Amino acid sequence: MEKKNYITPVGFEKLKAEYSELLHKERPKVVEVVAWAASNGDRSENADYQYGKKRLREIDHRLHFLNQRLDSAEVVDPAKVQSDKIVFGATVEIEKENGETKVIKIVGEDEIDIEKGFISWKSPMAQILIGKKTGECVNLQKPASNEELIILSINYI
Repeated sequence: MEKKNYITPVGFEKLKAEYSELLHKERPKVVEVVAWAASNGDRSENADYQYGKKRLREIDHRLHFLNQRLDSAEVVDPAKVQSDKIVFGATVEIEKENGETKVIKIVGEDEIDIEKGFISWKSPMAQILIGKKTGECVNLQKPASNEELIILSINYI
């Protein structure tokens, strides 16, 4: 069974850019270093060769991972969403019990950035918000306590 890999257009382009950078720039440079190091003779004590081969494996592993993520990606453009409910791509302003407000954006797993307020659509917070409307209260269960959150606004930008 194939897993959904929802992603915004911006996130999709970032994955493609990383894939292209690794495949067309970084990997050829490492291959060149490994070939040069191999031509120097004894490979067992050749640090350039050993490190280069290790780095090449890391790059190939990352390329394989990115290729899988790109192939399974379902790009959803938040600007095209017409909903009064919270769905993937929503930018949501919430108010905590202590009066503090926070803005979060529900994005794909490959786009998570806590500093920017980007949370995965699979996260516990996103799961309690999805399907809700402005003005609704939700209960976020934490390990030590529960916290009520009020949805102040929903935007798709």
